Amino acid sequence: MTILCATTAPSSAALVSAIGADVSLAAELPAVEESLRHRPHERLVVIGPDVDIALATEFAANQRLLRPAIGVLLVRHELDLDVLAQAMRAGIREVVAASDLPGIAEACRRCRALSEATERTATVPGAAEGKIITVFATKGGCGKTTVATNLAVSLHDGGAGRVCLVDLDLACGDVAISLRLDPKRTLTDAVAMGENLDATGVARLLTPFRPGLDCVLAPVEPGDAEKVPAEVIERLLTVLRGMFDYVVVDTPPQFNEHVLKALDCADHHVLLTNPDLASLKNLRLSIDMLDLLSYPRELRSIVLNREDSRVGITAADVERVIRTELAVRIPASLDVPASMNRGEPLVSAQPQHKVSMAIRELGTRHVPGGVPAAERSGRRRFRMPARRSKA
Repeated sequence: MTILCATTAPSSAALVSAIGADVSLAAELPAVEESLRHRPHERLVVIGPDVDIALATEFAANQRLLRPAIGVLLVRHELDLDVLAQAMRAGIREVVAASDLPGIAEACRRCRALSEATERTATVPGAAEGKIITVFATKGGCGKTTVATNLAVSLHDGGAGRVCLVDLDLACGDVAISLRLDPKRTLTDAVAMGENLDATGVARLLTPFRPGLDCVLAPVEPGDAEKVPAEVIERLLTVLRGMFDYVVVDTPPQFNEHVLKALDCADHHVLLTNPDLASLKNLRLSIDMLDLLSYPRELRSIVLNREDSRVGITAADVERVIRTELAVRIPASLDVPASMNRGEPLVSAQPQHKVSMAIRELGTRHVPGGVPAAERSGRRRFRMPARRSKA
């Protein structure tokens, strides 16, 4: 059953029809509190448009601490940035316009689904934390997004695993366009939550690709990348670890504070290179940097992407240059860009393709071996220098 708090009869009638489930009515929030004391397993509270915003946010903030699994949905006559910011800080899952009855119905379904998932997580004793895999290369064009998206689909394994794909390329992220996703919610929306970012807040950032496989998308507006502090990334990945079996992070081609946070949080690093001299030089420098930053070598899988005997550089040549053994070799194929252009990763479109099998080998043979959280803490011995302010 859903509890609806609405102070006027017209609002109640319209909302009851949109909620689409058994509804218990309450005229004020103290009555909702009383109902929750008697019904501790209630999953959803809808707050009508005539309830004062200050009372609504205070109620939601209290429930966030007392009953983390419960969802609070706020309905407003008008939506504005101030209301959305207040709702985010208080832990309200959804804010929907009173006139958008289909939107209210869909938001209620999402809230109930998240509450069910939260309850399952909370009731599994000793549930293992998910693993974070950071895909990285310091040279652009190595195929990080392609490998990250296909690896996420491979780990999802048709729904066997809960997977989240995070696009950390804040300025030029391609996950949304590669998977044909509408970036209504992005990493920028996490900024307002700050230190209050929790599972409820993170759930609002997710864009579903398919059941059990969700994405956190990069900002799309110019200048938004600069608004996302590195501390938000650390908090986001920590929360996602508790929500998913695997979190795959697609990174930009540079060592910056955001990438270092993703490397710090990761259980495994996937380092990419192509069979060309520029890529190999950059990979060698990346390995040296990771050694300097005291990341354990057993944390890494070196992947040769787009292997092609016709380019004149063999796998043996690569291993000699980087002085490290390759974990996986992914062959070059025109089917890969064709599948990305269709918005369907090759792993799901052609499971028996040589590229698909190589990525599954990466997921099954190398990714599962992670480093415990206790060993990750304090790993990095120095910080990146602060960026100079522009004169």
